[in-house]
Amino acid sequence: MHLLFRSTRSLLVVLSALIALAWTPVVPAMANPGSPETIQTWIESSLAVMRKHGIPGTYDGIYRNMMRESSGDPRAINLWDSNAAAGIPSKGLMQVISPTFIAYHVSGTSWDIYDPVANITAACNYAASRYGSIDNVSSAY
Repeated sequence: MHLLFRSTRSLLVVLSALIALAWTPVVPAMANPGSPETIQTWIESSLAVMRKHGIPGTYDGIYRNMMRESSGDPRAINLWDSNAAAGIPSKGLMQVISPTFIAYHVSGTSWDIYDPVANITAACNYAASRYGSIDNVSSAY
């Protein structure tokens, strides 16, 4: 097992993430998504973390994708697409699947996929690696 991980710390990080995801309840989407003020706070907090880590993206790019993906509902779950059929539904504000969330998690944020700042930041980190920035995403990613 040690050959798969470069250090005990990296093994512990992965195990912690897996435990957190295993304990994440699958709950229906909230009836009332975040208020405009709350959504603004989530995005601004995520942008602050992104700046620290050199992850590109703008408020407008995040907001546009968030509204398309979840309408601002941090508990949104897609239970009907091909990811859901494969047993890994998209979750949270930016509709991230668990393996992507783990792979693109940004240190300093929660390991809870439903945490708004962690979800936004991981999604933006993924979008940056794949598309250059969340600002370049205009459909499901």
